[in-house]
Amino acid sequence: MSKTILYIEDNPDNRLLVRRILEAEGYRMLEAINGEQGVTLAGEHLPDLILLDINLPDIDGYEVTHRLRDNAKLTDIPILAITANVMKGDRERTLQAGCNGYVSKPIDVDALPRQIASYL
Repeated sequence: MSKTILYIEDNPDNRLLVRRILEAEGYRMLEAINGEQGVTLAGEHLPDLILLDINLPDIDGYEVTHRLRDNAKLTDIPILAITANVMKGDRERTLQAGCNGYVSKPIDVDALPRQIASYL
C-alpha cells in the first residue's frame, strides 16, 4: 500500500514539481493551498507525512505546525518543512516549532525522494 503525503504549499509550480517527483516514486499525494486547508486535510486523511511550506498566505507554517501538534491524532505524523527561509536560525526555528526536518528551496529533485523515505 502506498504512503500518503500531504503537501501544504501555496505556489502551484512547487506543488506540481513535488507531486511529479513523489508520484513517480509511488506516493499518493494530497495538496493544500494554504495553512487552514492543510490542517483540515491532515485531520481528515491522517497522511503518513506532511510537507509544509513555512511562508503561506493565511497562517504561516509555524502556526500550522502548532495546530497539527495540538491534535492528538496528528502528533506522531512527521512534518518536513520545505522553505526558502535559509537565513541563520531559520532551521532551528523550524525544528523548535515542531517540524521533524527541514529542506531548503530550491528543491533538489534527486535528493527529495531519499529525504522523504528517511522519514517514512
